Amino acid sequence: MLLKAGPVGPTRMDPVTSVSDVAKWKTISIGTFPDTFAVLSALSAIGCGVGNSAAEALARPEFTVSRTRTAVTLLTVTAADLGFKGQTVPLRQIYELAQQLGFGLAPPEIAPQLRLQYLDQPVGEFLVIGMNPIRTWTGDEVILTVANGGAGLILIGQDGRADAEIPTTSRFVFLRSLPMTPAALVRN
Repeated sequence: MLLKAGPVGPTRMDPVTSVSDVAKWKTISIGTFPDTFAVLSALSAIGCGVGNSAAEALARPEFTVSRTRTAVTLLTVTAADLGFKGQTVPLRQIYELAQQLGFGLAPPEIAPQLRLQYLDQPVGEFLVIGMNPIRTWTGDEVILTVANGGAGLILIGQDGRADAEIPTTSRFVFLRSLPMTPAALVRN
């Protein structure tokens, strides 16, 4: 099997000025599982690892699954693509600028669905899901990351505090627009 290396730096020369500057990266389906238990079973069935904080996030009431099967368009962008300079930037600033430019935050279901539908992810690629953080049982704020660190496909959690310093080369997954309303969500 030939392994592909993931991108390690910014993908654009000029900063993004609008969501329309970014081409569609991938389309995935959400709303394909009745509840969180089915999502976790599907991850287990493909041998996907789930980190401790990600597992806690998936078990919290804020983690919901859509009741309706929907195709969702995903976009990827780094903080550097958005024009941030330096090594790191607070998560809050990334989200604020991304939303001003027309990027939408993803519902939490995007993370495990992307993990299940992106099985050829290059080694070394870590995709941070642009989402509202979920609090773990201990109160830590977590956002989810779809990764292939070389030891296999994994879904992990990372610091989701507003002031968390994020490397400007981290790739985020955002939506062009939110495809559902809160009424379309179900908690198990």
